[in-house]
Amino acid sequence: MVKSFIPGTYEEALELLDKNEMILMAGGTDLMVKKRNWAGLSPLFDKDVLFISELRELKYIRKSGGFIHIGAMTTLEDILVHRETPEILRKAVLLMASPGIRHIATLGGNIGNASPAGDSLPVLYILDAKIVIDGKGTERMVPIEEFILGPGKVYLESREMIKEIVINDVRFDMIHYEKIGGRKSDAISKISFAGGISYKKGRIDEFRCAFGAVAPTVVRSRKLEASVNGLGAEEIKKSYAELIRPIDDQRSTAVYRKKVCMNILDEFLDKAGEYK
Repeated sequence: MVKSFIPGTYEEALELLDKNEMILMAGGTDLMVKKRNWAGLSPLFDKDVLFISELRELKYIRKSGGFIHIGAMTTLEDILVHRETPEILRKAVLLMASPGIRHIATLGGNIGNASPAGDSLPVLYILDAKIVIDGKGTERMVPIEEFILGPGKVYLESREMIKEIVINDVRFDMIHYEKIGGRKSDAISKISFAGGISYKKGRIDEFRCAFGAVAPTVVRSRKLEASVNGLGAEEIKKSYAELIRPIDDQRSTAVYRKKVCMNILDEFLDKAGEYK
């Protein structure tokens, strides 16, 4: 029989996780959909469940030394209203789900779910997010692009959990976030995009962009970003077109996704000013 555990402290959670192979339950807004059963029946969990959403030690946002630290169980709503939240992350969170869900869904859960359509992920990629992973007697930090390995797959051992997300406190001069879904709100992404540009003496000094839901993981190319100043708009779009390889699924087609990605990138480059 599957058992449920509700730890009172973070240390207790680590102790339980160290001694048992368990499913971690954060807000449950993704997990309960994955594990749903017929109406009136218990969810299809095959392991004991550890409820971690109420761990106060994992609910915080603080700024330190040019970085913003976000506890893994910080809700999306708390992130939305916090004064230290970068504007581009705020834009993404505002388009995620409904207000009711944002009050229970967590940033750690959105990352751990590792869906290519995760709305926060393109933003976290361009903010160079690092994931702090913790277990009993161990702690490590990995870049988000190394943590998310594919749809539903993350670099997390069975007795570890996400403790914290650390992002660079980058204040771009120009930002662009866009989510394309079946409706304007409370929809799963067909495509998502996050971009940021910083200028120096009227020229682009920093260029970053990432695409979601168009490949097994978020598409971001640091190599291409570093070379955009020497390229024209058509060359930039051609280079990104080679990286964006969407699929057909129940929400959209590969042809549609690629075409819209190129349109969004074109709009972003137009806003940047140097590629008109």
